[in-house]
Amino acid sequence: MPPQLGKLLVIAGLGIVVLGAVIWLGGGSLFSWFGRLPGDIRIERPNFRFYAPIVSMLLLSLVLSAIMWLVRRL
Repeated sequence: MPPQLGKLLVIAGLGIVVLGAVIWLGGGSLFSWFGRLPGDIRIERPNFRFYAPIVSMLLLSLVLSAIMWLVRRL
């Protein structure tokens, strides 16, 4: 196993811990907009709910792709 993989796993783990702490201490209000963007489909009727966070997932994909690009550049 290459040593770079271990370094990447430690950095990813620390990033997840920091993100979890921010969400936990912020009470979730920091990311309350996520999932309610224009383009997210929400249909609510009696006895039926459908939710498709299309734009939110596209945004998340862009952010994660940018992070992975930066990690590969290091």
